[in-house]
Amino acid sequence: MRAMIIFDLPVVTKKERKLATSFRKFLLDDGFEMLQYSVYTRLCPDRDNAYTHLDRVKKVAPGNGSIRMLMLTEHQFADMYVLAGEKSVQETKNTPKQLVFF
Repeated sequence: MRAMIIFDLPVVTKKERKLATSFRKFLLDDGFEMLQYSVYTRLCPDRDNAYTHLDRVKKVAPGNGSIRMLMLTEHQFADMYVLAGEKSVQETKNTPKQLVFF
């Protein structure tokens, strides 16, 4: 499963830029990888783990702007269409390999 954070934060004042930079740094430190400038994803083994990261993000989220989180299955994430450009390295390298036991 993937946790996807999508955000739009104001960066007009120096304080807002610092908060936005701090938020992006937190996401990277928490294991998220940048998919696009304001879109970060993280592999999570299950929904409970994704909720754990949701709680962490809530605690550090700046009070203004817009921040959303989606929880996607690997199938949903892999089914994403790239309309311009190519898939990023993060999209191709993080595809988990699943073990199947019979």
